[in-house]
Amino acid sequence: MTMLKPFEHQKTTTDFIVNNPRVLITSDPGTGKTRSVLDAYVQRPEGRMLVLAPLSILQASWGDDIEKFTPDLTYTVAFARNRAKAFQSDAQIIITNHDAVKWLVKNQDVLDGFDTLCIDEFTAFKNKDSQRSKAAHKIAQLFEYRIAMSGTPNSNTICDIWHPTLLVDDGQRLGHRFYTFRANVCTPVFNGFANEWKDKQDAELIVAAAIKDINIRYELEECLDMPEQSYNTIKTQLSDTMMQAYKELAEDNVLWTGEATINAVHAGALTKKLLQLCTGAVYNEDGDVVGFHKERYNLVMDLVEQRKHSLVAFNWTHERDYLIEQAEKRGIKYGVIDGSVSAKVRKDVVDRMQAGQLQVVFAHPQSAGHGLTMTTATSVIWCSPTYNAEHYQQFNRRIYRAGQTKRTQVIHIAAENTWETDVYVKLSGKLGRMENLLTILKSLNSMKEQAA
Repeated sequence: MTMLKPFEHQKTTTDFIVNNPRVLITSDPGTGKTRSVLDAYVQRPEGRMLVLAPLSILQASWGDDIEKFTPDLTYTVAFARNRAKAFQSDAQIIITNHDAVKWLVKNQDVLDGFDTLCIDEFTAFKNKDSQRSKAAHKIAQLFEYRIAMSGTPNSNTICDIWHPTLLVDDGQRLGHRFYTFRANVCTPVFNGFANEWKDKQDAELIVAAAIKDINIRYELEECLDMPEQSYNTIKTQLSDTMMQAYKELAEDNVLWTGEATINAVHAGALTKKLLQLCTGAVYNEDGDVVGFHKERYNLVMDLVEQRKHSLVAFNWTHERDYLIEQAEKRGIKYGVIDGSVSAKVRKDVVDRMQAGQLQVVFAHPQSAGHGLTMTTATSVIWCSPTYNAEHYQQFNRRIYRAGQTKRTQVIHIAAENTWETDVYVKLSGKLGRMENLLTILKSLNSMKEQAA
């Protein structure tokens, strides 16, 4: 089998990793960051490499890429059930999930002989106070070479990038103290209850200037001749009865459905309940589904029927169940990816979609938002919106990445005069700030290349 040659941007990224012991890679999803890391490791194989990645892509992305691009390297995937045995193996690369760092802190002796740490999707460690982040900080210091990757480095705030950078450079660039960093890049704004920290106008410039020497970034479009991707929103109308229920819940924080009483105890819970209501069901205090309507799923499945292959995002289990019900009723071949699906089944769903055997995959953005390639699909349909900008962008990139040869589209479903339309507006704002940082990093990267 002939080995595919790396793209020029992948070669440049590989050289950057080889020549720098601490690296942040912020290239877009779909640009082939994994291969660059593997090719660099081949050139510097003094010790073993530990890869921390989302559970969904341990084999589907890393394992498969090793077999495809660096077949002479040995690897093993360490799941919770076989973790100790995996680390006892002689494999050059151990691939495990982000939460494994808590186990590794208690079993640091298994890291003897490792000198390279690669963190895939470093935003998993953006919360400095989480047990996972604290554990990652402890074990990161055991590695001479450190690589951290994410195409969505500050999807919510510039502060998202502080702790991942600390893991890579021990605080040399953004400082050792989070609150000092936050004071430099954010401004406190009183919201009526407490201070919220808002990014300063020049926050991205401050951060980009500080990390430019360890950062490399490429946009997908500058690496590959990508076909166009379009975005559009299909607005729906809630029935008079549903709109009345929506307004009652919004105004009173409580709704009697005829079956149960739905309470929203604070603003965050109220927003969540209102968004659920738009999708046709609400969860009561016991976690049971109180159903209202299924009209939205007729619309989604009509869109699916009009396309050869689609990827549909859902946020709640009742959405998944309604979509499955509709697909089976219409005889549409489908697959499902969410937290209840094993890695083996997830890989089978992806393979079947890529082989053209499935017309649609119903997927939760958190479970199918990283590493997976489903370029046979040409449409992403958001059955309901997500507030998480990282999940949103990563999910859309499942079809818009290397290997895509056709025009693609992202379709938002949103009920008029509800929070759903506002969520997409807020999402655009979050992505705008992230794109500011990424644009500056790209500009600085280009200046480095020209200087070289």
